[in-house]
Amino acid sequence: MVSAHLSQAADILLASRKDGRVSDNLPETCRPQSREEGYQIQAVIEADDPRIGWKIAATSIAGQQHIGIDGPIAGRLTETMVFAEDDIVPFGSNRMAVAEAEFVFQFARPFLPRASAYRQDEVMDGVGGLYLGIELPDSRFSDFAKVGAPQLIADNACAYQFVWGPEAPDDWQGIDLAAHKVSATVQNEAGISHHDGIGANVLGDPKKALCWLVNEITSLGITIDAGEIVTTGTCVVPMPIAKGDRVVADFGVLGSVTCQLG
Repeated sequence: MVSAHLSQAADILLASRKDGRVSDNLPETCRPQSREEGYQIQAVIEADDPRIGWKIAATSIAGQQHIGIDGPIAGRLTETMVFAEDDIVPFGSNRMAVAEAEFVFQFARPFLPRASAYRQDEVMDGVGGLYLGIELPDSRFSDFAKVGAPQLIADNACAYQFVWGPEAPDDWQGIDLAAHKVSATVQNEAGISHHDGIGANVLGDPKKALCWLVNEITSLGITIDAGEIVTTGTCVVPMPIAKGDRVVADFGVLGSVTCQLG
């Protein structure tokens, strides 16, 4: 049960998401004072928009600098946020205006809260598949780099839109994802911009990021269900985008994913 003042914060953020408004901060009377309070506010979005998985923000130094925090935070992916490759993704009022190329894991079994932390090998044993994705984050704050982690968590870790791409070949488990190179392009009438990255940009290893997410969420008393996905953070420096752009993230032998902004 969310307290009245945290429920008020959730209502403000949900309204801002719907009408595209932004603010400097949440009112002092309902502003979260801890990561835990931020997650309580964030949880309210599931009431009207079912959760299909999770995202991790700020898994790279560039990502942390982009939103002004010093470590990762988690957010929810819900049904209305997710697009397929052949969808035209509406650019809308996105003020953050960046795209991120990400490894996406899907779980084959649930992870329940428990007293001891999950080990990385336990987490990977629960993975049913690896997918490719492009995240398009945004914030309900006018200066998202200054509001701090509790408010950014309340703002659902800047979750906005996500393109769920193809599944990687079955032999992905034999690949060192930390050393795996990723390239991306943003194409428009002005030309093509190229961006290079590597899996190690994601907390040193996307598998390590996945383990962090499982322990972060289960420590809150939340069960991660079988079938849920986790997009683990950007392998490339967040790429500037605008309406009409075409974004392609190339993961080499693992495949590629495309996003068309309308």
